[in-house]
Amino acid sequence: MEIGVVFGVIAFLVVALYTEWVRPAISFMIAVVVFLLFDIFDQPADALHGFANEQLAVIVLLLIVGSIFQKTRIMQLAFQLVFKPGLSSKSFLLRMMGSIGVSSAFLNNTPLVAMFMPYVHSWSRDNGKSPSKFLIPLSYASILGGCVTLVGTSTNLIANGLAVQAGEATLGLFDFAWVGGAMLVVGLIFLLLFSNKLLPDNRDNVDKLTGSKRDYFLETQIKNNSPLIGKNMEEAGLRNLKGLFAVEIIRGNKFIRPVAPTELLEPDDIILFAGDPESIADLTSPGMGLSLPKACQIPLQENNEVVEVVVAQNSRMVGQSVKDSDFRSRYDGAILAIKRDGEKLSGKIGDVMLKPGDLLLVLAGKDFDTRTRNNPGFYVISRPKTIHNTDVYKTLFLVAGFIAALILSAFGVVSLFVALSVLVMGCVLLKMTHPSEVRNSIDFNLIFIIATGLALGKGMEQSGTAQLIANSLVEMKEQLGTVGLLGGIFILTNALSAFMTSKAAVALIMPVVLPMAHSIDPTGGDALVAPFVLAVAFGGAANFLTPVGYQTNLMVYGPGGYSFKDFFKIGLPLTLIYMLVCVLMLSLQFNLF
Repeated sequence: MEIGVVFGVIAFLVVALYTEWVRPAISFMIAVVVFLLFDIFDQPADALHGFANEQLAVIVLLLIVGSIFQKTRIMQLAFQLVFKPGLSSKSFLLRMMGSIGVSSAFLNNTPLVAMFMPYVHSWSRDNGKSPSKFLIPLSYASILGGCVTLVGTSTNLIANGLAVQAGEATLGLFDFAWVGGAMLVVGLIFLLLFSNKLLPDNRDNVDKLTGSKRDYFLETQIKNNSPLIGKNMEEAGLRNLKGLFAVEIIRGNKFIRPVAPTELLEPDDIILFAGDPESIADLTSPGMGLSLPKACQIPLQENNEVVEVVVAQNSRMVGQSVKDSDFRSRYDGAILAIKRDGEKLSGKIGDVMLKPGDLLLVLAGKDFDTRTRNNPGFYVISRPKTIHNTDVYKTLFLVAGFIAALILSAFGVVSLFVALSVLVMGCVLLKMTHPSEVRNSIDFNLIFIIATGLALGKGMEQSGTAQLIANSLVEMKEQLGTVGLLGGIFILTNALSAFMTSKAAVALIMPVVLPMAHSIDPTGGDALVAPFVLAVAFGGAANFLTPVGYQTNLMVYGPGGYSFKDFFKIGLPLTLIYMLVCVLMLSLQFNLF
């Protein structure tokens, strides 16, 4: 009965995570509660065991360190040194991918991609190129780099945490480098040679309507004192606006679409426009005779700025309407306009339900940057993020401390957890960050998913389900061989991660792989355990097939104007190459041939 319950829970997780019935964290919580109700755990405390995992604590510390790095100018200065004027497309692509690949091996790739995106957009505009030729390579390079070290991506840390929890030896900082380093080189060469041919030449979403401007959806209103009342669209000058066009007029319960040039404007008419950021900013000026909805207004004495943000997959705003998101009071900014790739929006802006990947045009007040600095719910993409002028000596302390933490942990002098704890405490004492900022830099949804995933793995092991599936996989070894089975594990993990996120896929596969490896190698050594643990980690992290499986893919999805087909077209060959390199290098490293 217990095994049947576990299989039922696994099926629920696969369906729930793919269809997004509920948020991933809630799906995992439901699964743990079911395990508790059916006594799957040996003792109730096992449900909380994942929260005490050292690798989970390391992930938290890395998120904190990454947020402190973002406040310094070091990354911006490095970008400026790398991206010299006059670069060709190939040179820019190579420098961009090389920089992000190396950086992602040691720093969280999500904020790195967020910092790189404005450079990609500005360079593309200045050189008459389409950002769609560069944004997917940006995301893929960050994924490739993240696979080079243990700390490069949380997926590697989760895989190692599950293995350590099951009694296996911990993986070292550079145990991933044999495969990850080789694939970083091979992957960058592939992207350099084929990305221009395989990626679409979309018009820059920053200039969708005039050759390459983002086609945002904006709501305006004709107030009772507007000079436009009684004029038609042509006479009011609203027909031939540069970079803008009127989508529809809402008059009471009546929707007028398309909007004719002779349509007379009446008091309280709501006019919906589509257009680019610059033109929308002009449209909201007082001289136009148009007013913004009440929810879009912030005090006029504020130092306002128009910025673009992309809604993250784990944002609290997902599933809420603009009106209910309380964006203005929380972030000192008002949502002016929305763009959703592949979908034509209509109706009032306040009634639009927000989705992951939505692009928002925000009228920002003076406190906007302060309130959103460590918010993982969305990312500013249209300009470089405002950076604190951190003292040079404090910046040197941060850089030297982080390098020292990696070196000391790599040589086994101290654990990475201890080294990073000392570094974070030093940053707090030097006032490089505030305790409240430390709290805000932690992605609690991610932490909860990892902890509950670790608990589910323990339940699968205690119920005997993991061993049952492992025995079935051992029987497949007779037909596939060890090397073939290694490739099969990679494909299975990668396929699941493409549709249910890499963290969830690794949490489900690892409890099965560990007993399988021990069944193949009854001597109890780690000759087969380590390669299979690494195969699961690489299969989960190497997520190139869809935009939903990995956060950085989702970040570039909307701004690049991509479709799912675009990711699959370039991601499938890259995934197959990764699988071949992974299986070959692991087989050579652990003498599996």
